[in-house]
Amino acid sequence: MPLNRRKFLKKSAVTGAGVALAGTAAAPAAQAAERKKPGKPAKRYSLTVMGTTDLHGHVFNWDYFKDAEYADAAGNAMGLARVSTLVNQIRQEKGRRNTLLLDAGDTIQGTPLTYYFAKVDPITAKGGPVHPMAQAMNAIGYDAAALGNHEFNYGIETLRKFEDQCRFPLLGANALDAKTLKPAFPPYFIKTFRVPGAPPVKVAVLGLTNPGIAIWDKAYVQGKLTFPGLEEQAAKWVPKLRSMGADVVVVSAHSGSSGTSSYGDQLPYVENSAALVAQKVPGIDAILVGHAHVEIPELKVTNTATGKTVVLSEPLCYAERLSVFDFNLVFEKGRWSVESVAASLRNAKTVADDPKITRLLKDEHALVVEYVNQVVGTATATLTTVEARYKDAPIIDLITKVQEDVVKAALVGTAYASLPVIAQASPFSRTSQIPAGNVTIRDLSGLYVYDNTLVAKLLTGAQVRAYLEYSAEYFVQTAADAVVDTEKLTNAGGRPDYNYDYVSGFSYDIDIAQAAGSRIKNLTYNGAALDDAQQFVLAVNNYRANGGGAFPHVASATEVWSESTEIRTRIAEWVTAKGVLDPKDFASVDWKLTRNGTPVF
Repeated sequence: MPLNRRKFLKKSAVTGAGVALAGTAAAPAAQAAERKKPGKPAKRYSLTVMGTTDLHGHVFNWDYFKDAEYADAAGNAMGLARVSTLVNQIRQEKGRRNTLLLDAGDTIQGTPLTYYFAKVDPITAKGGPVHPMAQAMNAIGYDAAALGNHEFNYGIETLRKFEDQCRFPLLGANALDAKTLKPAFPPYFIKTFRVPGAPPVKVAVLGLTNPGIAIWDKAYVQGKLTFPGLEEQAAKWVPKLRSMGADVVVVSAHSGSSGTSSYGDQLPYVENSAALVAQKVPGIDAILVGHAHVEIPELKVTNTATGKTVVLSEPLCYAERLSVFDFNLVFEKGRWSVESVAASLRNAKTVADDPKITRLLKDEHALVVEYVNQVVGTATATLTTVEARYKDAPIIDLITKVQEDVVKAALVGTAYASLPVIAQASPFSRTSQIPAGNVTIRDLSGLYVYDNTLVAKLLTGAQVRAYLEYSAEYFVQTAADAVVDTEKLTNAGGRPDYNYDYVSGFSYDIDIAQAAGSRIKNLTYNGAALDDAQQFVLAVNNYRANGGGAFPHVASATEVWSESTEIRTRIAEWVTAKGVLDPKDFASVDWKLTRNGTPVF
């Protein structure tokens, strides 16, 4: 049965308790082998904790945007159907009763499959479907999952419905009710493992989510939920779990290990703080890391208070890897203690899909494939993002044109109707293509892979200039006489492509021979030098509007309009209404890269 949230909240309000589920399994005697030594022999027990993260709606090894089996340059395979096979193998190796299966968040957003069941055939409708991720994870037998920031992308109602459909708890010790400051979700989960001839082993799992939710999904959570830092909440809960008799404490954290934040100083809490939690909070044995989409087989962090080693692992994303933590425990002096922890990864490409999962969700998969292959228009030319990082590409101009048109229409009759509307967009994908000929929802969805919505913000010319300078930090400083390698031209300081913005409506050069902060040259609007005092309405995605990427001025700027319809949907509507997708209707060369005034290309 799904977890009864009301009972939990009633209990937690009184006792501060989390979810204590007695998954009391009798372990095979072999798992409690005795080692002979002088005096009383010590009991031993081996336990395995498996973990996924950042599944982002990937059930199958399928690319809905390309309508084909998933393939990348590294030969990876993905999807919960593959992970299910890996999990079954480990349960067979270790004994199912000696294993625990966790996830570290970002589950219900990221593919047309998850979009379909949030928006097209929503799980929140009366008599609506069961979310395919709930179906798959229930069938695989997850024990608990931490909340990710993308769990909040479709609003709290969708998240709560998903929670009801899951037969395991969604954990978030630092997701608090804004009014009571009590946990709005179960903070923890405890499972008890029976050991023949010895006391049981209690394993506690603490779930922590990302403080950035307060910025990225402000429209849904402001005034309802608050998200304090991972370190402070772990420091509060880990001692409680130990006092409740936890022999092993595992943290499932939707937070990377780098110690950095994409949102600058907008929040007093670190975005990627998993290693800091390990270092600063005593009493943690292992951390399943999420959020950063990186592959970390094993990272050992020394806790500064105790000197003990905490083992971290992050299994990449999209169910391409499975983290495996192997614990060895010994019973001495009346208690169990962790003798060793080792982490490793298993690769989804080494196994086939579990037919149980493919059978379970074949109908939902077929529905979504049919949906994304609907033809909504025709294109007069092929449009691609291949060079969009370093050349002004018409395909990105399509996004800004749609955003401009939507905001202009929304502002008609308002005090802001006379102001010029400009728009930002980023080259999200390096492989998106809209082919000449029939254009499908799939083609357009592949262009805009995130479920962002549109916001209109008020900026001055001076603020736009600062915004563009910050965006231009994306380029690696390149001397005028240096050979240009397009593979090494971008992503300076590790900045991802989605944090480089075009801004429409202006003409400007980006001089990459100059130091960051003084690269924007010849910035004009309507053929004249930009007036720093002029006001503009910026059509901007909600991630950027709320501070994602830490672009200057935009988060604090006056908001004049917003909506909950995805930009991806607006693009599909725009193309459907036009019927014909012709670059002359939206494309213009607004910017170019230069070196000391000479164009790079």
